[in-house]
Parts: sequence; structure tokens; C-alpha cells
Amino acid sequence: MTSIGVTLDDLERDALTELVNIGVSRAAASLRKMVGKQVLLSVPSVEVVTQNAAAALIGQRESDDLVAIRQEFGGAFSGKALLIFPEDNSLELVRAIVGDELDSTEVASLKDEALAETGNVILNGCLGTIANMLNQSLQMSLPRVLYGDGKVLFDVDTGAETDGLVLFLYINFSVRDRNIRGYIAMIMDLPSLGVLKELLGDFISRVTADSNWAVGG
Repeated sequence: MTSIGVTLDDLERDALTELVNIGVSRAAASLRKMVGKQVLLSVPSVEVVTQNAAAALIGQRESDDLVAIRQEFGGAFSGKALLIFPEDNSLELVRAIVGDELDSTEVASLKDEALAETGNVILNGCLGTIANMLNQSLQMSLPRVLYGDGKVLFDVDTGAETDGLVLFLYINFSVRDRNIRGYIAMIMDLPSLGVLKELLGDFISRVTADSNWAVGG
């Protein structure tokens, strides 16, 4: 993986993928408790792409309108974390959380509140786990519910002359026996990627000192 001024070698990329995998797995456990069903996860993808490309990656997978819960995070490194669903899919998630006995009007009235709380639990759990494993702490903004396509969700400036590079991490998930699928995505700018590279180096030094741990193994 290469980018302007910052390069992650294979070991650093494996370590970052492993951290994301652990963080998302723990977030999925929180979601499983909320919906009472098994949550299936894909292998995390870690890429350096333009902001437009990040938005397009979501658009290529979902042609329908999207809804996302977005939180900004800051600390040693900063960025945006998003929990993304097809909009039609989001009511099924709310119904799974608040109960199938509620009618459609009641579910719709609780939609944004339930989505924000769900995003807050999952994104905090995921980012908190990753930060803890890097011996760091992160501050999270309040969750914000957004509707629109990938460019809206990722704050792509369509009028900008240049398209900045970002570190784009995403994983898709589905809930067994429910028509629920979605994505967890994180975007960081390149200065944050530089800091993250240093933290990954420290992390690798710590874990490789333990002969029982194999990064990427």
C-alpha cells in the first residue's frame, strides 16, 4: 500500500487489518446482543484511495439510498467512522432492536434515535478497542444520522480541484435471519496515517516480543 509521503509495509498493513478485525468483531458482539441474532462479518479491507474512490466503493455495492451514523474521532490520530446501511434496510434494524410488536408508524418515529444509539455503541466499541490496543485514547463526537449517497456520507467536496487521499477501512456485515446488511467504514487523512504508522510500529514491537503472537498469522 503506498501513498504520498506515507507507506505502510506488509507487516504494518497486516497489523492494522488485525486491529480492525478485532475491533469490528467486538462491535459485532455488541450488535448481536442488541438484535439477538448472529452477525456475519467479511474480511476487513484497508486501502489508501481518493475520497471520491472511497465514496464510489460504497456506491458500487449499493445502488439504493443510504443512511449512515457518523462520528468524528480525535486524539493521537483522527478521522470519521461510519455505520452505513441501505435506507430500506435500516427500518428492519430498528425493528430488530426495539421489538417486532411495534407497528410501522412507531418504528418510523423511533428510527433516527435508535440508529444513532446503535451507531454510538458499535462505533465506540470498534474504535475504542483499536485505540486501546495501540495504548491510546480517542474522543468521539456525538453520533449524527445522515441520508444520501457515498459522497454525502464521506463529505466529498465535489467542487474541489484536487481529490485528497485518505486511508479507507471498511468491512461489510449481515445479520442472520434478518434482512439487515451494512458497512463499517473509517476514513483518516494522511497526517493521521503517518501517526498511525508510528503507533503500528510500536504495536508490532510489543506483540512480536511475545513468541505466542504472530501478526497476520
